[in-house]
Amino acid sequence: MARFLRPLLRGTTYTRLLHLWVPMLIVSVWLFIDMSKPWVPALLLLPVGLIPAVRMGEGVQARLLLTPGEPESGISVAPSATWRDRGRTVLWLEVRMALAVPATFACVWLPVIAIELGRMAFGHVPAGIPVLREAQPNWAYALLIPLPLVALYAVVVGLGELVTAIARRLLGPSAAERLAAMEERTEQLLERNRIARELHDSIGHALTVAVVQAGAARAAGDPEFTERALDAIEETGRAALEDLERVLGILRESERPVSSRPTLAEADRLLESARASGAKVDAEVTGALEAVPGPVSREGYRILQEALTNVLRHAGPVPVRVRVTVDGGSLDLEVRNPLPAAVPGPGRGSGLRGIRERAALLGGRARTGPDEGDWQVHAELPLR
Repeated sequence: MARFLRPLLRGTTYTRLLHLWVPMLIVSVWLFIDMSKPWVPALLLLPVGLIPAVRMGEGVQARLLLTPGEPESGISVAPSATWRDRGRTVLWLEVRMALAVPATFACVWLPVIAIELGRMAFGHVPAGIPVLREAQPNWAYALLIPLPLVALYAVVVGLGELVTAIARRLLGPSAAERLAAMEERTEQLLERNRIARELHDSIGHALTVAVVQAGAARAAGDPEFTERALDAIEETGRAALEDLERVLGILRESERPVSSRPTLAEADRLLESARASGAKVDAEVTGALEAVPGPVSREGYRILQEALTNVLRHAGPVPVRVRVTVDGGSLDLEVRNPLPAAVPGPGRGSGLRGIRERAALLGGRARTGPDEGDWQVHAELPLR
């Protein structure tokens, strides 16, 4: 019983009923003008539904009254963009008015019938109710009082569910809107993944350099070397804080351009950081880095950063060969170092996976793994 009465306790039931009543206001006004042609309002809705903004207004009203508080209502609030959208809007307006007729009739006459049944049970003659015109007063009519009330309940709840389902069907997103929403969602997921990679690359690089520097300073026992190590740790930490602030700024300002992210033109900072950690970096840059497009240059910087971080983390301060070549329509980036005593696996870590993901995102490819006695990271990124 409690489950049966639950819809009566929901505010949505009554907002949906209000939504069903609204079209009858137009009909009522027209009936004062010409009662002999009640179909005229429905005819006037045909050109009205073709106005693009009407779809937006109906969508806003439907969301507010039919699905209040639902974040995913399935109802669009965009204006009509195609003739198909306009046709769906016209059909929605006609269906909404058609459903308003039985809803209004039930809300007016069913309570009146229940009251008249009660009066007849106490011996009163029905006052011109068509259904009860020939009926005679009798106490047994008291038993029928719940019937019109149950019918009213069924009409209000049933028509409310029906009009909501139709609204989702006729006012729901079109194919183009669904595609746009899917693309927006994809962009959001890509942005989250990019931010995660930014944090992993930047903070991971800084922590790796700091750990290696601290360990080397402790082992060396040389005050001069310790001073240089502390300077390197401080510089790397400051750079990491700048990167962290940049990433947090992107989170705070979703429209902020990514042009402030570091590019390969700032690769010297990475090389000096690796050298300060004890690695002997042999770097060779061929071609004009300034000609590399922004997205490719930024992702190339992160690939180089992650490759150097992996060298320091897994091999320590070993000789490293870095080759960056801009030739024709591609950027070729290679980082090689001697294999450590414990040869790493085929590159299942999140860092190496991030390198391959970055390259694939730009339509390029990346190889990581042992090669002729060295550990190699080789990325080829198209410039277009």
